[in-house]
Amino acid sequence: MSFNTALSGLNAAQSDLNVTSNNIANVSTTGFKFSRAEFGDIFATSTLGSSKTAIGNGVILSNVAQQFNQGNLEFTSNTLDLAVSGQGFFVLEPSQNNENLSFTRAGEFGVDANGFVVNSSGARLQVFPTNPDGTVTATALSSTQPLQIPQSAGSPTMTTEIEVGVNLPANASGLDVNLFDPLSPTTFSASTSSTIFDSLGESHIATMYYVKDAATPNTWAAYYYVDGNPVDIAGGTPGSGGQLYHTVEFDAAGSFQQTTPAAPTSAALGFTNGSNAAQTITFDYANNSPTQFASPFTVNTLDQNGATIGRLAGIEISETGTVRANFTNGQSNSIGKIALVRFANPQGLSQLGNNAWSDTIDSGQPLAGEALTSSFGQIRSGALETSNVDLTSELVNLITAQRNFQANARTIETNNQVTQTIIQIR
Repeated sequence: MSFNTALSGLNAAQSDLNVTSNNIANVSTTGFKFSRAEFGDIFATSTLGSSKTAIGNGVILSNVAQQFNQGNLEFTSNTLDLAVSGQGFFVLEPSQNNENLSFTRAGEFGVDANGFVVNSSGARLQVFPTNPDGTVTATALSSTQPLQIPQSAGSPTMTTEIEVGVNLPANASGLDVNLFDPLSPTTFSASTSSTIFDSLGESHIATMYYVKDAATPNTWAAYYYVDGNPVDIAGGTPGSGGQLYHTVEFDAAGSFQQTTPAAPTSAALGFTNGSNAAQTITFDYANNSPTQFASPFTVNTLDQNGATIGRLAGIEISETGTVRANFTNGQSNSIGKIALVRFANPQGLSQLGNNAWSDTIDSGQPLAGEALTSSFGQIRSGALETSNVDLTSELVNLITAQRNFQANARTIETNNQVTQTIIQIR
């Protein structure tokens, strides 16, 4: 019996050594969670035996429990290096044809040949679907989808509005608005240009000419040209050459009063390059505070809402997990929100290797959610969670396990000597 007891001690010490060795081997493994060997004593008595005098039968390895406490964060220059500061696991799809999701704390991600964000094993990072503004449309785990970096360069957006905020010089000389000629600078008071885009993404130059009306105080006529061709304002006032213009009116203090028509809109631009010929442009003065002060002509606001085709310029990931793709044309679209899950009992997860786990009955069902909601942690882009192994403690455990092994071996040696002594009794 004593040999078996000592042998169980040897096995326990060997298991402790194995667990400690595995922890030390993974001290530099991103997202690794160290394990702890947990032991229980073996005790048994017969039906009529006395527990008061019974001696234990040794030790047994009852569990190898992983410890999911937070590891330190190591910052990098790679946007797709991700870490969770707090509770939560990233969700991975092993492959396109494998719907058995796995979970990890290791955020070393890259992009494969098809644009999917994957880890070193090719498992795809899962995100919640979002609208272009970043709002999540569904947060169920079944609604997650692989995060794919857009391969297209974005679609062109037709210009429909120009935001105009200018200061028109109050001390400018009044002119005859009917004698305006864009080729003669003496017939207009100021001008400015903006690039606009048609429905195909082709750029055009839109120019606005301002003529201070000598006949009406604090009133300016605004003529509109695109690519050097005159464009009428719908419902505008006939002026030079019959072209319809709109007016901008100020009070005696130089503050904006109104435009006539109220929301100046061009007639159809009539592009002949195959784009939308019915495209029109609305000029928004009211929301941009134009002024008429005795200072030089100044453009404070001149923005338009169109965009040409752009190339992918970069990826941004917020602390809440929203992934945005930025394009060279100025567009920025949300392409997903990183999904996180948590478990009632993380120690019940089943290890899959490569720092991945799967759920089990013991762990409970995965509960999906967004970063910084409920008890979920914060997502840090450009950072990795290092192994939570405390190397100093593991080296001490290694020495302790070695001493335990030696002590149990010594017990077997002593038992052998006792047995030999008994056998040699004559």
